[in-house]
Parts: sequence; structure tokens; C-alpha cells
Amino acid sequence: MSTDYPISAGQYSDKGVKENNEDACGIRLPQGAVLASKGFAAVIADGVSGSEAGREAAEACVQGFLNDYYSTPDSWTVKTAGRRVLGALNRWLFGLAQRSYSHDRALISTLSVLVIKSATAHLFHVGDTRIYRYRDGQLECLTQDHCVVHSGEKSFLARAMGADISVEIDYRTETVKEGDTFVLTTDGVHEYTRVSTIGELLGRYRSQPERAARAISERALHNGSHDNVTCQVVRIDRLPRQNEEEFFRELTQLPFPPPLEPGMVLDGYRILRELHASKRTQVYVALDTDTDRKVILKTPSVNYEDDPEYIDRFLHEEWVGRRINNNHVLRVLEQKRRRQCLYYVTEHVEGQTLRQWMNDNPRPSLTEVRNIVDQLAKGLRAFHRLEMVHQDVKPENVMIDAHGTIKVIDFGSAKIAGIDEIQNPTVSDVAMATINYAPPEYFLGHPGSNRSDGYAVGVIAYELLTGKLPYGGPLSPRTIKRVRYTSARQYDPYIPVWVDRALQKAVELNSRHRYETSSEFIYDLSHPNEKFLKSEPLPLIEREPVRFWQGISVILLLSNLVLLYVLNH
Repeated sequence: MSTDYPISAGQYSDKGVKENNEDACGIRLPQGAVLASKGFAAVIADGVSGSEAGREAAEACVQGFLNDYYSTPDSWTVKTAGRRVLGALNRWLFGLAQRSYSHDRALISTLSVLVIKSATAHLFHVGDTRIYRYRDGQLECLTQDHCVVHSGEKSFLARAMGADISVEIDYRTETVKEGDTFVLTTDGVHEYTRVSTIGELLGRYRSQPERAARAISERALHNGSHDNVTCQVVRIDRLPRQNEEEFFRELTQLPFPPPLEPGMVLDGYRILRELHASKRTQVYVALDTDTDRKVILKTPSVNYEDDPEYIDRFLHEEWVGRRINNNHVLRVLEQKRRRQCLYYVTEHVEGQTLRQWMNDNPRPSLTEVRNIVDQLAKGLRAFHRLEMVHQDVKPENVMIDAHGTIKVIDFGSAKIAGIDEIQNPTVSDVAMATINYAPPEYFLGHPGSNRSDGYAVGVIAYELLTGKLPYGGPLSPRTIKRVRYTSARQYDPYIPVWVDRALQKAVELNSRHRYETSSEFIYDLSHPNEKFLKSEPLPLIEREPVRFWQGISVILLLSNLVLLYVLNH
């Protein structure tokens, strides 16, 4: 998606009256896909002058963030990427100082970061550097200084990068409007320049951000600043605008492929047979003529040739698969030959879907179920580490190869946190989960999370063990408040109570009561959880369903005998 919107930016830094400049600043405006996925970044830092390593600390903060942030997965949100990078930078600065065994070598710095992605500004802040926003002639400070005033006069930093093993980073977002100007300053600037003066200089040099940054810094020096002075000015000239028609034209640069028949060759792939066809896609087994390796070739259906949302989701599936490298996730192969039309290629898995396996193995052992669920959870964790939610986990979207290895397939419904931050005119927020495995939050219009995938894993585990669904059937907005969990022991009394309790927790209707991670669920399926063993006893029908119904039968028999006696006398 094109997000080529112009940003004008400038910066200025001067040592002022000091011998050395312990400030640092940097700006990065990438191009193309990187700009879309990661955005524009401006960073300003002020090394604490109480140590000889202040300059080193400030430069490390600026360059470290700009390098490492753009190296994080583009599926991550700005918040996740920024916090992880800054957390790692802080630990590195603190550790480096500890290894030097010298108080004078403490690498401590304040830091403010501005990331603009799509139409949102993301702010990270620690210390007493500042970020302002100039809008409609008004200048507003968007950060709060982390300082403590001592004896009513001198102030000290309460937070800074490198001061401790961990640091609390302020984070906030602001909606960006055309014409907004953001200003980043060190304390040598804002402590000696009135807000009204900064606003006046921004207005005067509106089309010259570099000149504005210099003028603001020089005004601080003129006003008697005896510190280093650094200022950055970022002006948003135009926001990304892209209507559906423009986006559609970009998506359809490649035409839809023609119907493929065995023997046909497309871009070096010889079609062997059609594996699956539906109204939405066709899946073929093909031979890569360069490597003599079987692959799977997936093509879009011509029924959706004029549907931008469908095309975007088709491309979206390849995008996801190319970023996940896990033995339990179907591998999307790199295209080394130029494509003539729209399709993508995956590894070929010799095996069957989990649904087919369940039909062939209606009563698997608890050990087999644990093995399947463990592998499934490992595959989904690969999504979750990249801030992705699969959103359509079901037996039909799980493959088992000839060696018993589980692989998650079909990523067309995956929710990607980092991509969701980019305005997209074609994609809806509605989860596309299959009804039997969809958690209640999807019906209620709430966003999916790792726990939503965990719910589906719990349903699959329950179904493997019982052949049934935990709530008797699919959920719906009308039934959610009425349904009750049916103990798995009602269908198989040999299932341990603690396993049943683990299943119940995995499929809780309230996502907050489910397992936070799939690894916790897997552990509880294999190790008796004391909490489950100490919990209130189950009703007899759930605890001992066979004895319960035997007792009911005896009671009914005795009742009939009594009734016959009464009728005959």
C-alpha cells in the first residue's frame, strides 16, 4: 500500500558555551514498504553531564533506536517494537557502566522518540527532553518531565536511560493532522525559550524546518542558555490518502491466473493435479522444474477478480507465511522467478488434515492428544511472538504429515498488529473464524488475541478426547449467556478430573479466565494442577457419570416395581 506522504524535517545541535556537546539527535525517513510498515522516526537525547560518558550514552540511544527499531519484525506494533528496543538499550547502557567499575563511566541519558506511522504519532519518553505539537497556531507540550525538585531549587532526574537495570518509558499516541508540526528539544532549549517564542519562530519559518530548528536553538543561546542546545522540527505536509480504487489498482498489477490443468507449466511450475477447489481458491500439486521438488501452488478464484478485500487477504496470507519460520507452520516458499500472474507457492506436505485424522482415529489416547495439541500450540506461538493471531484455528487448517508432525496452514484470516496500525480502505475488522471454534469475543465484536487462538486449541483438544464440542454445539450471541460447559468426563469417565478442569479453563467464555499462554495449558494437560484437585468436587453426574446413570436406572426400576404393586393391589 502506498504511504508516500511528504514529511519535512530539520534539526540543529550546538555545544553552546560548554566545552563538549553531550546532546545527540537523529532522523530517519525510509522509503516504500519500510515507511509503510515502520513509519518515520525522530530521536533526541541529552547525555547526563555528571559523567564523562554522557555523549556516548546519548549517541548510543539515538543510533541504537534508529538501527534496532527498523530491524524489528514489521508485524509488531510500534509500541511493542519501541519498548523492546528501548528496554534492551537501557539494559546495555546499564550493564556497560557496571562492567567499567567506575561511577564516572555511567552511561546515562534522557530520551524522546517520535514515530509517525500512517496517521498516528507514537511518543516514547524518559527524562526531561520534550516533544511539542504545534497545531493551529498553538504549541502544546506532549511529554512530562521526569524530574524531582530538591530544596525548592535544584531539580534532579527521576528517570533516565542507563540509570538502572530497568526503566519506565512513557508511551502515548496522538492522531496526526495535515499541517501538524512536532518539535523535539533538550532542556538547554526549552528552559531558556518561552513557548510563545517557539510558536512564533515555527510560524515564521513554517516551510523551513531546518531554519526553524536553528532559530529556536539560537534564541535559547541568546537568552543565556549555558547548556548544549538541540532542536528537531518535523512538519506533516500531507497525510496518506488512498481510496479503494487506487488501492485496488495497486493490488491488481498482476492478473489472475487462467484455469490450470495437469501438464501445464506456469513460471517453471508444472501442474501435476488439482488438490482442492472452492469458490475462493484453487490448490494444485505442482513440480518445480528447477529443483524437481513437489510444491503446492495456490491461486485466487476468478469469482473475486473485482473484489479488493479478497485480493488483499490473498496477498496477506503470503505476507504472513513468508515471515514465519517454524517447523509447525506451513512454509511459504520464496519466489525466485518472476511471476506472470497472482499466486503463491508453499511446501508440499504428504499427509492429511487433522479433521481427516480425527475421522480415522475417533478414540485417540490421551498421550496422542497431548502430542497433537503440544505441536499445534508451538505453531501458534510462532504467530503470537510476531504479534499475529491466526483467528481461524480448526482441524481443517491443521495438517499431519507422514511422520506425525503437525503444521498450521491457511493464514488468510490472521490478524497482524503492526499492519492494523496502517490505514487500509479494504479490510474489515470482522474476524473470519469458523463458528464451532470461534470464541465468544468474536461474536461480541471484540478484537482477537492470543487467548482467542487458545480457545480454539482447547475446543480441538476437547473434541479429540470426546468427539463433541464443550458447549454442545456452536456458540452464538443469543446462546452465550445460557450455555454451560459440559464435562468431558460425561463422555469418557476415564478422563482425569484435572485434565477436564484444564480443558474447561482453556475454553472459558470470558477470555480473562482462560490460560494466558498455550504453554500453561499444555503443562496442565500433562501434570495434575493442585488447584484443580483442591477445587470443589464436581457434581456426581460429572464426577461419576456411569455410576450416576446406573443409580438412576435402579431408582426407576424400583419405582416401576412399586407402581406395579400398587396397581395390582
